[in-house]
Amino acid sequence: MSVKASVSISDQQDSFARKLVEEGRYASLSAVVQRGLELVREETEIKDAELAALRALVDRRRRGKFLSEDESRQRIDAMIAAKKAQYGL
Repeated sequence: MSVKASVSISDQQDSFARKLVEEGRYASLSAVVQRGLELVREETEIKDAELAALRALVDRRRRGKFLSEDESRQRIDAMIAAKKAQYGL
């Protein structure tokens, strides 16, 4: 099902869209606009998923054990020493 809608675009956007149609990359101006909306939808879904994952990570970290500055420094130093040993440094 398709819905007719009236949209306003700039002269520059119109020129670009018409060029894409003339080059045969899209069948019509409508197809260009539809693809643009699809890209915005995909981008929005990706950003929403990334934000949800970040929120879940922050929430997990909040519920987890917090380390003191000394404990954190010791762990970091141990990780650095392990990497140096791995590379023979």
